[in-house]
Amino acid sequence: MSVEIRIERHTNNGRVSPVGAFDLLHAGAVERAVEDAEPRLDGCESIDIDLAHLERIDGSGAALLARFFDRLDAAGRHPRLVEAGNPEAERLIAVYRRSRADRMPAATPRSGLLARIGQTAAEFPATVNSALDFMGRCVIAVPRAIAMPRSVDWRSLPKLLQEIGADALPVACAANLAVGVIIGFIGVSQLGRFGAVAYVPELVVVAHFRELGPLVTAIVVAGRSGAGLASEIATMQVSEEIDALRSMGFDPVRWLVVPRCLALVTVVPLLTWLGDMLALGGGLLATTAITAMPPRAYVLATMDAITPAHFFLGLVKSPFLALVIGVVACGQGLATRGGAAAVGARTTTAVVLAIFSVIVISAVFTSFYAALGL
Repeated sequence: MSVEIRIERHTNNGRVSPVGAFDLLHAGAVERAVEDAEPRLDGCESIDIDLAHLERIDGSGAALLARFFDRLDAAGRHPRLVEAGNPEAERLIAVYRRSRADRMPAATPRSGLLARIGQTAAEFPATVNSALDFMGRCVIAVPRAIAMPRSVDWRSLPKLLQEIGADALPVACAANLAVGVIIGFIGVSQLGRFGAVAYVPELVVVAHFRELGPLVTAIVVAGRSGAGLASEIATMQVSEEIDALRSMGFDPVRWLVVPRCLALVTVVPLLTWLGDMLALGGGLLATTAITAMPPRAYVLATMDAITPAHFFLGLVKSPFLALVIGVVACGQGLATRGGAAAVGARTTTAVVLAIFSVIVISAVFTSFYAALGL
């Protein structure tokens, strides 16, 4: 059975007449006919739709035609029905166009900079209230998870440790190694002017162990694992899996958030420790490559510079950085509303907020250590 879309043009007006069986069996032919017809309507200001020649139509054909008419409408060609010879086709196409319109977000006019700043300021209290509410739910979920272990998805924990820890190991190690090399080069270039190259190993230890090691590792985890956690939970939210969990009596915070935060708190300190070791190697490579310092002297100076204070002050902040990554990523995922576009938007927001929060928490710890004279 032939499937085609006939097109007649009169100056700036066009007439579209679908002919044949627009059904699932001929879906491929229908799609090709639609693709061929669209370029032939360029330049038309208005288009008349004649459905009288359709021999058969079902949901798949109606959906393809509805999308075709939507694109014509979006291009400003104003398609309209001129024949009432096929009420079934008109009804099906109208249903699909209406359902698509209901799912599409309403277009909002662009506002000026001051208006956007004002809108953000007006929404800020509600945003803070929502964030504090979610943090409170997470705090309450911990003792309840201990009291009711079956309310937590512990079976997902090994997989989470694999994805967050082992799979992120190459990226985290490479980033820390590069940072160690950078610190080494900067130390040699700056301290070398004063004949103090011997202090480069101590600079690498202090800068990376106390500050850059936990921070760089947390940023890598936030960008990689934080995005994955946020998109996973956001997809579950838009596909109504979260609602299914609630209907079965499970708390999504306990079932999903607790194991993910636990995996992050467990893995990020280990990644930080491995990153510290590789940063020392990066400093060694940089220093011995451009100075006359032998590797043995560098290693001995590094061992003298590593103190319990330098080592543990950086590791102490790592669990807190991991926790904020998990809370932000899971919170953004659970707050998702809409379709696929909302998943991408929430994932982007989760990564940005997680990285910003990691930097702020690290600065707070640094200020606290400085106040204590550590």
